[in-house]
Amino acid sequence: MTALRPEVADSDRGPDDPDRTASEGTGLVQLHESIATLLASRGQWRQAYQHLRSAFDLVSADQDVQPQVPEQLRREVDRLRREHAEAREQSLRDSLTDSYNRRYLDQRLLDMVPEHGVGDGLAIALIDLDWFKQVNDTFGHLLGDRVLQRVVELLQEELPEGGFCARYGGEEFVLVLPGVDVTAGVAIAESARLRVERHAWASLAPGLRVTVSIGLAYEPPVGDSPTRPPVAPDQQLLRADSLLYTAKQSGRNAVAYRENGRVRLAGAAAGRRGIAEPRVAGY
Repeated sequence: MTALRPEVADSDRGPDDPDRTASEGTGLVQLHESIATLLASRGQWRQAYQHLRSAFDLVSADQDVQPQVPEQLRREVDRLRREHAEAREQSLRDSLTDSYNRRYLDQRLLDMVPEHGVGDGLAIALIDLDWFKQVNDTFGHLLGDRVLQRVVELLQEELPEGGFCARYGGEEFVLVLPGVDVTAGVAIAESARLRVERHAWASLAPGLRVTVSIGLAYEPPVGDSPTRPPVAPDQQLLRADSLLYTAKQSGRNAVAYRENGRVRLAGAAAGRRGIAEPRVAGY
């Protein structure tokens, strides 16, 4: 029987080992290609072409001994990858509140709600600051910006794994809550509403008070209703917007949701009379 050849670490190979030199030659080609890809993503086409050309030359060359990968080239790839990741993250963040922006929201919802439906249940809470124009008019836009920043900090507390907050536009925000049932989704939204209401806003300006209204739409796991067609992300947002309208028309500072076909208000607002109907017909 032929003896098995033991694995040899790169550090144990000699400089003239053919497996090591071939591996380093392949690694050098891959590093040039990685740099070219990262440079192209930043619009630096000339530099990207130069690295692609270097990779092509290495592949085409008939060399008995492959060149070693320079440490400087490795560092350049690491630096470009970090800069690329940071630039991408910044492009997905709202510059004022540092929450995710609408672009990220749309992308993530498309990932979470594929054509075959939601696998683990998904709650979407659309949130609007009550009477925010009066805050700006009374206390100024600079303080209004600070209010938005603080509200986002409060909304982002106690989110489930994979959950996030995104700025929907103006003073509207979205909480995306994957992997929860409707009871947990309502509880998270009501807890966020309560944190905003109870926050010490007067520490920013005497007489300042801030509340939010929330519409929460829930999509159950696809296995719960296999015959029901999946709800597209834009449709679920539309339903959340309709329930937000209900919360605002029913006195504001409330969470509106649907349970067993009926529209309800959560928490202390549950005892209010005259709950408004949602704007979306049939929902």
